[in-house]
Amino acid sequence: MQAVRGWSFNAVLRSGGKRFMSFRPRRSVLFLPGSNTRAINKARTLPADVVIMDLEDAVAPDVKVDARMNVVKEIDSGGFGHREVAIRCNGLDTVWGKDDIRAIAKSKANAVVIPKVEDRNVVIEAQKIISQEMRKDLPIWCMIESPMGVLRSSDICSLARESKENPLQAVVMGTSDLTKDLHALHVPSRFPLQTSLQMVLLSARAHGLVALDGVHLDIENKEEFLQHCTAAKQMGFDGKTLIHPTQIGPANEVFSPSADDVKLAQEIIAAYNEALEKKSNVAVVRGKLIENLHVEDSKRILQIFEMISSMK
Repeated sequence: MQAVRGWSFNAVLRSGGKRFMSFRPRRSVLFLPGSNTRAINKARTLPADVVIMDLEDAVAPDVKVDARMNVVKEIDSGGFGHREVAIRCNGLDTVWGKDDIRAIAKSKANAVVIPKVEDRNVVIEAQKIISQEMRKDLPIWCMIESPMGVLRSSDICSLARESKENPLQAVVMGTSDLTKDLHALHVPSRFPLQTSLQMVLLSARAHGLVALDGVHLDIENKEEFLQHCTAAKQMGFDGKTLIHPTQIGPANEVFSPSADDVKLAQEIIAAYNEALEKKSNVAVVRGKLIENLHVEDSKRILQIFEMISSMK
């Protein structure tokens, strides 16, 4: 993505009178086994926006405690630069889950990812455990991986408005388990998952949360991966969870504003500002009527562009 010359984000925000909400790019979200120190070390050099160190599915039961200690040690040692670093704990109904959260709360992790959330009370319990460790600023990400989780997603997401301490920040689609529970098939169109994806996305957006699409398991099928990324972006997701470093570049490209996206956003805001100066509430850009809703979306695009550019 090329930088656009002669543009300042602050300069274009005259219309509307307020800055767009704070944004952090989460285009590429790479899962790594918490027990694999070599992979974690490599992650320090990868262009992923987010790294999730996994203590759940990717770690065998007999090494889960060791993996927990390893992950905390690696995160606390730093070196991840601009990358957001999260840890996926084991379920709170397992023998490891609560101790995972206690350890994560004491670490320098940027977020805790809770798997297989089907009930808001799981999030509330996690918030209480984190608070008991005297931490108030650890965001929680929920994985929605089952039909019940999908059906209750609005109730779960509503927690984002109920607590400022250790807040619910994001929802992550767990499409592999969801496909299994639906008795559905893994097909290129992902048609069996469309309703679930849209329901969770609606819930996330209604409550101001980040929404991340699920993983693509066929590492060799790069064309299909690009199709899934493009469809997820068109639907409204902020980024995609990944299982291999080769997926990072394509995800970053798809979920970044294109040069034309940025140019159009600039044109829209400039035209609207000019219209306001003429006491008008509408403008025309490239033959299309522009109203305030288009300006707000343009601000979002430009903020995404600014944040991505600042990471380079």
